[in-house]
Amino acid sequence: MRQAVRERALAQGFGLVDQTKVVTAASELARNTLDYGGGGEVTIESLSHAGRTGLRLVFADRGPGIPDIERALKDGFTTGNGLGLGLGGAKRLSSEFDIDSIPGQGTRITITRWRA
Repeated sequence: MRQAVRERALAQGFGLVDQTKVVTAASELARNTLDYGGGGEVTIESLSHAGRTGLRLVFADRGPGIPDIERALKDGFTTGNGLGLGLGGAKRLSSEFDIDSIPGQGTRITITRWRA
């Protein structure tokens, strides 16, 4: 997945810093999808709008969901063994961030990174 995101970022003309940011965010969210969502799917979409180019990534799972999204986005909060920095970190590395989660049904996280 990391390589696919990097290749799409390169194709969109992302510089090294933007490539690193989007790949790092994608890695964190992919790990969450596997570790907490029990697996799922990722879609990668290249964007071109109003003279801007970017990437939109969607991570979706049918896991237990996140009952308190605000709390889950706070650094240090975790329900696992990690440091609790992944979700908030992915948000900070993204230009746009959206999360929808329904307890018992799953989670869908959409991030967009626009080329600087």
